[in-house]
Amino acid sequence: MITSSEFRINNMFFLQLKVIAVDGRLRVIFEDSINFDKDLPEFGTQGGVYMHDDRLSVSSPVLMWIKVRINLLFMLPSLFFSAIQHGSVYWKEGASSVLQNLSPVLPLHQSLKNCFSLSNSPVWMDSSTAAQCKSLEKKAGGAQKLADITGSRAYEVRAKISLVSSFAASLFLGAYAPIDYSDGSGMNLLQIREKVWNPLCLDACAPQLGKKLGQPVPSSKILGLISPYYTERFGFNPACKIVAFTGDNPASLAGMRLSEGDIAISLGTSDTLFLWIKEPNPALEGHIFCNPVDSQAFMALLCYKNGSLMREKIRDELALGSWEEFSKALESTAAGNGGKVGFYFDVREITPGAVGIHRFDAHNVETPTFPKEVEIRALIEGQFMAKRIHAEKLGYKILPTTKILATGGASHNKAILQILSDVFSVPVYTIDTANSACLGSAYRAIHGLAAEGGLPLTDVVKSAPGPRLAATPTAGASQVSRWPYFFSLLQPAAPELNAALWALCYVSLSHPWLALPLALRSPLLPGLRR
Repeated sequence: MITSSEFRINNMFFLQLKVIAVDGRLRVIFEDSINFDKDLPEFGTQGGVYMHDDRLSVSSPVLMWIKVRINLLFMLPSLFFSAIQHGSVYWKEGASSVLQNLSPVLPLHQSLKNCFSLSNSPVWMDSSTAAQCKSLEKKAGGAQKLADITGSRAYEVRAKISLVSSFAASLFLGAYAPIDYSDGSGMNLLQIREKVWNPLCLDACAPQLGKKLGQPVPSSKILGLISPYYTERFGFNPACKIVAFTGDNPASLAGMRLSEGDIAISLGTSDTLFLWIKEPNPALEGHIFCNPVDSQAFMALLCYKNGSLMREKIRDELALGSWEEFSKALESTAAGNGGKVGFYFDVREITPGAVGIHRFDAHNVETPTFPKEVEIRALIEGQFMAKRIHAEKLGYKILPTTKILATGGASHNKAILQILSDVFSVPVYTIDTANSACLGSAYRAIHGLAAEGGLPLTDVVKSAPGPRLAATPTAGASQVSRWPYFFSLLQPAAPELNAALWALCYVSLSHPWLALPLALRSPLLPGLRR
């Protein structure tokens, strides 16, 4: 039974709203979720989003995010929430007054239905703002200084701009909530060392943008007490404090209690690889965020669009929609897949910027199909190889003590985790819940109350259950883990390489004696030729 001493925490992904509860010893005792597509069919989303005709514009209805809230009917000492990153919400003039004067008689989505200048908010999958990104990069001094930033549209009618996380905090606070350092650092507008908006970047986007964003705040800051709307309508404790909300990936770092030197991989809607670092080394591939639990540290992150949705698509096509059949197919094939490799980008990927499905056999010949068992292993091995390639390019080192902490829906699949262990040649651990962002939100809610006294998160969560060993590297699978290092040599030539040549060179690693002749014959590979 959930008591008043426990914390019930939400996490809004773009597919669904998730909730967990933990007890006084930080054990997960309750988990639930609401699926946007199934439970709110009136919005007509697929995967919680609208994919527009150009296949670049992707958005979600704001009112769906409001309506989907699970009613939290328990007395809470504090509340923390995490949300999808890189999504934005645009408030109209006058919305602040509506937030401050919500009627407990009306459902929240009815009270706020006229408060947004965009009814559909762009989310992280949106790729339609390339021109704005290029313009911003140019004004900021080049792509190395500014990469992967969301472009702007007309701001004149918008009184306030929120990230999805600060938007959610605003709903509970009954006022515009500030953006926290960690989620704000994903906008490429924040000076990550000084923790302030960069004036050059703000001016390059739109006039008065800083005013519309507001000043960012520490991720552990208590913003205030919960809105009277929730105390009157749902019986919330009026003393419940709202801690600054953050993004799902920063919350996952807290949920997995990542240690310096470890790697965390979230195998969710998007696949995300991240780790705790002390000194940021920004690069064109990947992102550096402010650390959500240590203001003096940073978090490095690599994100891939084609995550669980791509795996589910192949599962439905080749494994009768069954994860059990999917796992049997993986276990029936050997590590390395006999030299066969595939690249599966159902939507345009972030790293590399490619789209489409490309398969190559052991003789470096592109083929239209694979047997189903080969196809399934090619998908999973290819996804994990790409993660190691890009991680090592950013300077990540696989140390003797390195371990991987896996979370997300696919972390329940032992066959998938075994391939992850084989590709990285390190042990893989999981936590008690696959919803690390939810768990991190629970930890952050507790930490928010303790942080005012300077207590670090490690002390707050020291009684929480530790991770469990899920997989160790398979003997004889070392050839798989060597492929990414070799392929990383091709990266300097990546802008000139199409997806086919990219894959062709990659698969040649199964036949090392072919690699040098291939490189010598290719004018596109000066780096490899050297």
